[in-house]
Order: sequence, then C-alpha cells, then structure tokens
Amino acid sequence: MSILPFDDRDGVIWYDGALVPWRDAKLHVLSHALHYGSSVFEGERVYGGNVFKLTEHSARLARSAEVLGFQLPYSVAEIDAATRLVVKEMGFADAYVRPVAWRGSEMMGVSAQASRIHVAIAVWQWPSYFSPEAKMKGIRLMWAPYRRPAPECAPTEAKAAGLYMICTLSKHQAEAQGFQDALMLDHRGLLAEATGANLFLVIDGRLHTPKPDSFLDGITRQTVVGLARDLGIEVVERAIRPEELATAQEVFLTGTAAEVTPVGEIGEHRFTPGRISEALVKAYDAAVRTPPVAAPLGAVAAE
Repeated sequence: MSILPFDDRDGVIWYDGALVPWRDAKLHVLSHALHYGSSVFEGERVYGGNVFKLTEHSARLARSAEVLGFQLPYSVAEIDAATRLVVKEMGFADAYVRPVAWRGSEMMGVSAQASRIHVAIAVWQWPSYFSPEAKMKGIRLMWAPYRRPAPECAPTEAKAAGLYMICTLSKHQAEAQGFQDALMLDHRGLLAEATGANLFLVIDGRLHTPKPDSFLDGITRQTVVGLARDLGIEVVERAIRPEELATAQEVFLTGTAAEVTPVGEIGEHRFTPGRISEALVKAYDAAVRTPPVAAPLGAVAAE
C-alpha cells in the first residue's frame, strides 16, 4: 500500500509564527534536535472542528520545554490561537495535530544554550491508531524489550522526543512478530505503559492503573479517570506487578492516538473487552465530541 510521505503533501504548517506551504516547512540537517534529541512535542485530536483539551496540551508543551531547559517563544494562549488557525486553514473536521518545539542549528555540540527555539504545528487526517476491527476485539501486545527509565535517569515528566526511541524499537519488534504494540515495564519491573498509551486493568469491578511516576500522566488518561469516576467506577492508582495481569478481567489502553482501546492479549494473558471497557469507549467518544464551553469575555488562557 502506498503511503503519502509527510514531506510531500498539500496544505500549510504553522512555523515560527506564520503559515507556510507544507513542503516548505523544513529545518537544517545540523539542527541540534536531530543530533541530541532536544525536542518536545504534543499529540492532539480534532473532533468536529474542535481540538480536544487544547489548552491542556499547549500548557504541557510549554512545561516539557522547560524541563528540557528552554522556553517557548510563544505563550500558551498564542499556541492555542496558532493551533486553531492551522486547523481552520486545513479544513478537516476530524484530524490529528502535532505541535513540536526544538533547538535549531546555531550551535552543534552537547551544549547548545544559544540555539534558537523553533515551534511548528501541523495538522493531518489520521484515523484511530488501531483498526476498528482490531480495537473492538482487543489488540495483541507482547512484552517490550526495553523498560521505562527512572526519573533520576531521564526527564520522564516531559513529552520529549528522546524518550520515544525505546518505544519505536519496541513497537517495531512487536509489529515484526505480529503484535499491534508492546507493554513496557518500568525500571523497577512494575507495569508501566504501552509504547504510546497508558494502561488500565479491570479487577473485580474496580479500575486499576499504574501510578505515573516514571512515565507521562497522559491527558487522555486523566480524562478517562474522571469519566470512570463519573460513572461510579472506583479508580485505584498504584504500583502494579506484572503477575497481577492474571487477575484482570479487562484491560485497555488510553492515549490521544489510541483513544480508548481494549486489549485482548498481553504475553501469556488473555482478556475479553467487557462492560467497563465498552462503557468508557462510549463515554470518551461522547466527551470528545461535546463542543467546548466558550471562555468568558476577557478570559486569558493560563500559562
């Protein structure tokens, strides 16, 4: 199947404060981010023309940049406005949004504090991370060959590009072996997350999810926790051992790309998507398609 390259498409990308033709949104081969991973990004979805939890994503982009030691040259409110502009210009009712910020090419070496900080926002059509057929019968996960690092070893609270290298390697290995994704343990050997989505287990009617102390506390994860509690489902955030998968009746993943995706297999464990997974798939779909409440006149987005 032919896939349209991401550098050869029609449309525009918001790049350093202006809309530029898609094919002109380029950076130099000696950009620091390419060599040293000094880049942060977000993943957002557009539903019915509205970006779900836009300000939360823009604020996290700014926080991630600060964790990596640089400040965005735009405020959260300006990033929000730029995102809405490029979404409008691209004209997609349902789409994916990728804001990214990185250190440029002014300095080459481990230290690059004088490099210019660039910001770009691209929008394209991208359906659910997993096919509807695979999603509703439960996707298959293998055990990832890499573990999530300790907070003392990497800036795990940031959505930083460099932290996803082990995710790419793990997902490539999983796909080569016929799986859709891989489940990662953390540095202690506890359950952590999939390569790009958070993990939930249903055990005896309660929802259990690993405490995000060495991986990202996803915005979709936070949303689903709130939706579950609204439905009267008890949510427990705690350290979860791998062997506890044997006690789970249902398992699902959450993420902007994955949305709410049931899991049918992890290693030797098998699960059947059930009442709680189905309820949260429906609740999340309803939540993302509810138009956002307009901010009062004169309100300014928090930074």
